[in-house]
Amino acid sequence: MALIKSLNIDEREIHQRKEFLEFREEDEERLKEINSLATAYAQEVIDDFYDHVMDFEETRAFFTDPKVLERVKNSQKQYFLRLTQGHYDEAYVENRLRVGAVHERISLPIKSYLGMYNFYLRAVGARIFERYKDDHAKALETFFSLMKLTFFDMGLAIDTYIDSRERTIGQQQEAIKELSTPVLPFREGILILPIVGMIDSFRASQLTEQLLRAIRDNRAKVVVVDITGVPYVDSRVASHLVQTVEAARLMGSKVIISGVAPEIALTMVTLGIDLGRIETVGDMLSGVERAEQLSGYKVTRGSFGDESEPGQA
Repeated sequence: MALIKSLNIDEREIHQRKEFLEFREEDEERLKEINSLATAYAQEVIDDFYDHVMDFEETRAFFTDPKVLERVKNSQKQYFLRLTQGHYDEAYVENRLRVGAVHERISLPIKSYLGMYNFYLRAVGARIFERYKDDHAKALETFFSLMKLTFFDMGLAIDTYIDSRERTIGQQQEAIKELSTPVLPFREGILILPIVGMIDSFRASQLTEQLLRAIRDNRAKVVVVDITGVPYVDSRVASHLVQTVEAARLMGSKVIISGVAPEIALTMVTLGIDLGRIETVGDMLSGVERAEQLSGYKVTRGSFGDESEPGQA
């Protein structure tokens, strides 16, 4: 029951989903009544469905190996047969989640996966109405019962796709965090944080954490944050940048923002963000020079190999 637990689906949740779809005991009984019919037409429906699948290049690419195709057809047949066997409990839900997870794992588009249900409903619906051709009301009730359960399954399938994608995004975010922008010690008491690429809220928060940690570890008094390589900053990130400057100030460090593009400057002004405590310069070189001044370094031009010395009183 690994999947059902990871998705926090319990007995109560299953009951609520059924209630929302109005899937009741009488629906279960109707489906059990057509189990023999489902068994009789299962192979024919599956063969027709995969003939349909193979007509489209996008889905045909997943079944180039005849052995794989045959194995999947057998699994799909058992999947559809289970729809009319009753007992739609936690074990049933776990089975549905596993099937959905397998299709997501092979990167089958969800539109194709849901398309299976569409094909199945139409194919089975026609046979149900044929069986109950003398009792139209019975046919309609039975078809509606099947449709309710099918939508129950579709909800579970979508859950597995969403859960898998969220896990993938989480793993990618962790990877980004491990390969994050470095905070570079420049001189004693001076740090440089060069930022390149788009900044979203997640990355902005991550950069702030790195910077504050580096300020503490290096006992930095001045930080140059260069955003020359940042093409765009939205309102949330701009606000986060201001908060970062304030947080650094509370830790006893001054932040200089260098390389502010005209578009970013306009965004910050338009949003009415308080720039009173932020010192900005045109480029990184100017930022470094200003940081050295604030740190008491005296920069002099000399022959190759000379170094700047801290200014003397």
